[in-house]
Amino acid sequence: MARPRKSQNQPPKGRQTGKKYSHPIPDRNVLLDYLTDVGMPQKAEAILSAFGLKGQRMRSLLVDRLDGMVRSGQIIRNRRKEYCLTQKLELVTGRVSGHRDGFGFLVPDAGETDVYLSAREMRSLFDGDRVAVRITGVDRRGKPDGEVVDILQRGTREVAGQFIRERGIGLVVPDNPKIAHRILIGKGDTGGARPGQVVVAEVIDYPSQHEQATGRIVRVIGAPDEKGIATEIAIQAHGIPSHWPATVRDAAAAVGKTVKSAAKRGRLDLRSLDLVTIDGADARDFDDAVYCEPAGNGWRLIVAIADVAHYVEKGSAIDREAVARGTSVYFPDRVVPMLPEVLSNGLCSLNPKVDRLCMVCDMRVGANGKVTRSTFHEAVMRSKARLTYSRVGAFLDGDGSAVPAELHDAVSNLHGVYGAFAAARKRRGALELDLPQVKFELGEDGTIRRIRAVARNDAHRLIEECMIAANVEAAKFLRRHRIAGLYRIHARPDPDRFDELRQYLVSLGLKVPHSEHVKPKDFAALARQTEGRPDSAAISMQMLRSLTHAEYSPENIGHFGLALESYAHFTSPIRRYPDLLVHRAIRHIIRGGKPGAYDYDRQDMVRLGALTSAHERRAEDATRDVEAWLKCEYMVDHVGDAFDGVVTGVTNFGLFVQIPELMVDGLVHVTSLPNDYYHFDASRLCMIGERSGRTFRLGESMKVLVHRVDMETRRIDFRPAELPHDVAAAPRRRRR
Repeated sequence: MARPRKSQNQPPKGRQTGKKYSHPIPDRNVLLDYLTDVGMPQKAEAILSAFGLKGQRMRSLLVDRLDGMVRSGQIIRNRRKEYCLTQKLELVTGRVSGHRDGFGFLVPDAGETDVYLSAREMRSLFDGDRVAVRITGVDRRGKPDGEVVDILQRGTREVAGQFIRERGIGLVVPDNPKIAHRILIGKGDTGGARPGQVVVAEVIDYPSQHEQATGRIVRVIGAPDEKGIATEIAIQAHGIPSHWPATVRDAAAAVGKTVKSAAKRGRLDLRSLDLVTIDGADARDFDDAVYCEPAGNGWRLIVAIADVAHYVEKGSAIDREAVARGTSVYFPDRVVPMLPEVLSNGLCSLNPKVDRLCMVCDMRVGANGKVTRSTFHEAVMRSKARLTYSRVGAFLDGDGSAVPAELHDAVSNLHGVYGAFAAARKRRGALELDLPQVKFELGEDGTIRRIRAVARNDAHRLIEECMIAANVEAAKFLRRHRIAGLYRIHARPDPDRFDELRQYLVSLGLKVPHSEHVKPKDFAALARQTEGRPDSAAISMQMLRSLTHAEYSPENIGHFGLALESYAHFTSPIRRYPDLLVHRAIRHIIRGGKPGAYDYDRQDMVRLGALTSAHERRAEDATRDVEAWLKCEYMVDHVGDAFDGVVTGVTNFGLFVQIPELMVDGLVHVTSLPNDYYHFDASRLCMIGERSGRTFRLGESMKVLVHRVDMETRRIDFRPAELPHDVAAAPRRRRR
């Protein structure tokens, strides 16, 4: 066996390996090179010998590093306890995404096509597990099927759900629909929980091909109908970290409340500029501030972003926790922040009238809305005011009192550059779906008082375009300097989904290109063609559903929806970890660093891209669950009431109808329609009565009655209001 040269045992410059020992532990790249050169699986003892490492302490440190490589999917530990290169075994590593029907998918670390996992393969897996699979074939759509070779890391330690008893056996039924397993609870492990209560169970033994998972109840959340419980259930069900470890609390306590004088030295001083923040009225953390002034035939636009990288160092306790969280999660009644509040709401937040450190993108924008030049700086700023979307919107509509007089010019200039950006966006054909947002108003006890749809105004769009411009320049900076970073990528529409949309739109007489040739401008053109139609909102939703989900990746494939070749998230490092990574890359370069000496490499970004994308989906699933719960809770008191709705979906079992004023969706089951045999026309997305010829179409207006609310499944059933039976007399109850 060839012994590595002594120089190979030293980690590359800039790479952290922990404490210095007389025999340093080889870093990951050196170990990968060694396993590649040897060409066969190796046990830990052989690797110790090859690098001249001796003693139990060295063995423990080496095994820790090797196990870290196993968790990241770079290598596999086989049944003979040998370490093997994943690529040599032709395995795919990634994270499991479960489905409520029992099957699942592997989301590969390398950003490749998802791998289908049958219900049989999922018997021993939980949603969120990291596994290695072998591709065994392809399904009828040409997508790969896989079988599990090894479970690299468990993604779920605790499960939230309802405690029940069946034939004397205690079970926890997970609230997360992606976890199809029930958790067996022993007689002595109930923690005093009563059947019917929502609990948190710690997993003791994970499921296998032949045995169920077992666990113990560690906490009782409460009764299912308890007010304000929805968010707590979602946090636990989706495994969102919500408690700060002691090391993070200690680090946060040492941060302080004011910017130190030494930190301001050597930075670009922007404190004299009229930089302002514009956010929602209930916002508490302010990532971004903006300033605009005329310059030649265009504008000078400054986007200042909180300099989180100054306070959160790579590998620190706060940084490790930020990686585990990935993103702040915004629920209707609270926020689970990515960073401790002393940073997210304090020292990093661009609060008014106080000095703050920031990273600045200084742009020159032409009259045509194109950025002609941009530079990045480390700076110090002082926000002149904390403005809201509603106040700025009112000012732009002519209410001069909505904004302080001394800021009129600053806001007017921002509106001017927005007009140029909007025109440029329209020319390049970016997708614009201005769908309203849902707003929940809660009482002090957590009860839902009101739901309303909030339309976007020019203030929302103004900030959005300024942030897009800065994000584009950040992406270009990463590309230009060839430094490892995460891009925000958005792939072309899924061909199968788009073909379904295309069939429907063609049936309406619209011209739609084939899925192989569709471009963002085609979506924009369709949105313009359907503007003003009664079914325009339903068509917009169908267009949105045909699109893929945006993700984070070091592989820049562009952003389809925004019609951009390069795009990265730079503007929200307080609440998104990928933005913090982009800040670190930019800071490394503007301080004179070389790409090769950067603390991260491409493999790190592949791993972090997959992880942060998964955390983003986790946050979306959790907030969607809470919103669905609150909508059901609100509609319980409206059983039997009539509302004006719009058909937003048509299936073979019924119609999905949305109440626009509440943004509440429900199902009109086919059995609730006037007595007839109905046939589903998939190409035209409509339901046709065989005898009557009555047709129910996507986008059609329909007055509905709230028939039933099922809190357990978060489902609302409607019935058409014109039916003769007395739905209003239906019992006001919710199913448990």
